[in-house]
Amino acid sequence: MTTTADPSATDTLDLGVGGMTCASCVSRVERALRKVPGVADAAVNLATESAHLKLAAPSPDIDRLARRAIRDAGYEPRSLAEQQAQLDREGPWTGFAPVGLGLLLSAPLVLPMFGDLLGRHWMLPAWLQFLLTTPVQFILGARFYKAGWHAARALTGNMDLLVALGTSAGYGLSLWLWLTAPAGHTPHLYFEASAVVITLVLLGKWLEARAKHQTTAAIRALHALRPETVHLLGRDGEVDVPVAEIMVGDHLVVRPGERIPVDGRVIEGETQVDESMLTGEPLPVARGAGGPLTGGSINGDGRIVLSVTATGSETVLARIIRLVQDAQAAKAPIQRLVDQVSAVFVPAVLLIACLTLLGWLWFGSGLETALIRAVAVLVIACPCALGLATPAAIMAGTGAAARHGILIKDAQALEIAHKVATVAFDKTGTLTVGQPRLTDFVAAAGEDEAALLSAIASVQSGSEHPLARAVQSAARERGLSFVPPDAVRAVPGRGTEGEVQGQSYLIGSLRWMRELDAHFDGLEAKAASLQAQGATLSAVAERSAQGLRIRALLAFGDEPKPGARQALAALRARGLRSVMISGDNRGAAEAMARRLGLQPEQGEVLAEVLPADKAAVVRRLQAGGTVVAMVGDGVNDAPALAAADVGIAMGNGTDVAMHAAGITLMRGDPALVAAALDISHRTVMKIRQNLFWAFIYNVAGIPLAALGYLNPVIAGAAMAMSSVSVMGNALLLRRWHPRGDNAGATEPR
Repeated sequence: MTTTADPSATDTLDLGVGGMTCASCVSRVERALRKVPGVADAAVNLATESAHLKLAAPSPDIDRLARRAIRDAGYEPRSLAEQQAQLDREGPWTGFAPVGLGLLLSAPLVLPMFGDLLGRHWMLPAWLQFLLTTPVQFILGARFYKAGWHAARALTGNMDLLVALGTSAGYGLSLWLWLTAPAGHTPHLYFEASAVVITLVLLGKWLEARAKHQTTAAIRALHALRPETVHLLGRDGEVDVPVAEIMVGDHLVVRPGERIPVDGRVIEGETQVDESMLTGEPLPVARGAGGPLTGGSINGDGRIVLSVTATGSETVLARIIRLVQDAQAAKAPIQRLVDQVSAVFVPAVLLIACLTLLGWLWFGSGLETALIRAVAVLVIACPCALGLATPAAIMAGTGAAARHGILIKDAQALEIAHKVATVAFDKTGTLTVGQPRLTDFVAAAGEDEAALLSAIASVQSGSEHPLARAVQSAARERGLSFVPPDAVRAVPGRGTEGEVQGQSYLIGSLRWMRELDAHFDGLEAKAASLQAQGATLSAVAERSAQGLRIRALLAFGDEPKPGARQALAALRARGLRSVMISGDNRGAAEAMARRLGLQPEQGEVLAEVLPADKAAVVRRLQAGGTVVAMVGDGVNDAPALAAADVGIAMGNGTDVAMHAAGITLMRGDPALVAAALDISHRTVMKIRQNLFWAFIYNVAGIPLAALGYLNPVIAGAAMAMSSVSVMGNALLLRRWHPRGDNAGATEPR
């Protein structure tokens, strides 16, 4: 986990918060932080024990003020780096000592209860019960008194206050019955209830902490991908230096089997790189001179030298870690319901406990019976399960997704994605390979094809557009040379204009040419024929005193991505509608759509869409309340990704697209779209299951305790198990695998 290094330079701040135990604690810390000058909003996460602050007026003092507010609220402010270091040091039995001591001291107190089941009436002397219970009540239970006192001072309540009040009432009643008993008479005491309740709650919190540790395994695994030292290639040869000293432009040596420390490009050597921990792609990818390298991936069997292109927080791995952290720390919209309930939960429980006490006294049951039943009400109430229900599922779900190359940017995207009814795909680079080739070059009668193709490639020599690169590749294959162009101007969504050796050329779509009233000089029939065959067409026009004259047609073809057809079929099998958005002419778009298994006659192809119009197309698809996901990879897809209910960016695309999207797929595999929607559905299902169990424990348990059907020991066990069961249910998501990936793996429901 990371913390904001310079609060004055950003509009957010992240801090760790220690000592929280339930949803009521979360509400209290949020209220305290929102009162800090300069804080616009605060979201606190119980499962990650972190606070995310949005700052209205950043200042150098905001960090200190926020920490002081957390401490004044009764909790411990921490840096997330310290918190992460502590997690890394923790073993499977960390923190068990108090639980073990509690079990050791409580066991003799519980023994008579088992004796009763066997018809034996064992009873420890009152003084021995007192000696065994007192350390548990006031030493092991000191944390409940401390946190409960802070809550009471703030005129709020939390789980600790309920435990402290309930066990103190049982302990005090036992002490009073013992001290006021007639000589020679041993009354029934309730010391064991207080000791066992505290021990069970401590056990539950320890099991909960272990489960939390497992939910953050994805983050720790990503951190572990960064090596501590690197082999820097300098004037004196290879020197081992800390990775923190590396700068952009340095040359590093990576030996076979080592992790690549930072992002870079190969400048010497060839190898195979395992990127599975970052992208979920199981097969190694070949990398030679000029090939990109991502920090955290594993070098294969070749020694390579790389030139560093990004370090520290600018690397792909660092951005992945930030995305996963932000998603795990974020609040899902459904959490608002929990926040509303938790705000009144503890006061309501205290009121029910008082009514239970008064009610049983009213019916003449005696102070002893009335008090024990009120204690059972206090003990069984469990706001901690409510606080963990949503964040635990989000942490487990986003962690499982990250291991398979799916980065979920925020909890809102996760919660909305399971409602998606329509998935809109950009065609080029998303459903197709995105590397079109020039399949036909048709020059007008009397034209010198070689000279004309050379001029066209020259005009487009500075462009990175896929069609421009296809023209350049075709010219190189024919051995043609390029001439530096003049006055080159890109016309968004239409084409390019430029001059070569004094002659002005326009290269772009047929629609643009028609808008400019260009003369086709007998090429209309050939254009229609190529379009009917599914080709993407561009025209080359020459500007002269007589106007624009079409001198050639360029026909391009692309190939569907491997697995794209199966990916669309998987979405259809889920009951989702898929739509392809393309800037191509309708004939070319429909031909490609049929190769992908789409049905143009069912409206599954939207052709001749300008880049600037994609967002408007998405909004039209949303008409009538349909939830739409948009999948794209280019800069021109960013507005559509932002306009969609859920934006899904291909990770092999641009940073702009990834920033605009709520979900990023780390490899350009369309099958991951269905996988992303599947993990979203399963995570939301786990959230609902957790909330059901958290509510049912209280809805059923509190009335049973108030009516006398549960004693404090059983109530304490139920309370401890509620949070453990919520965490355990969420952890089932760690076993998730995309369909078809590791087919033998279990897919939790």
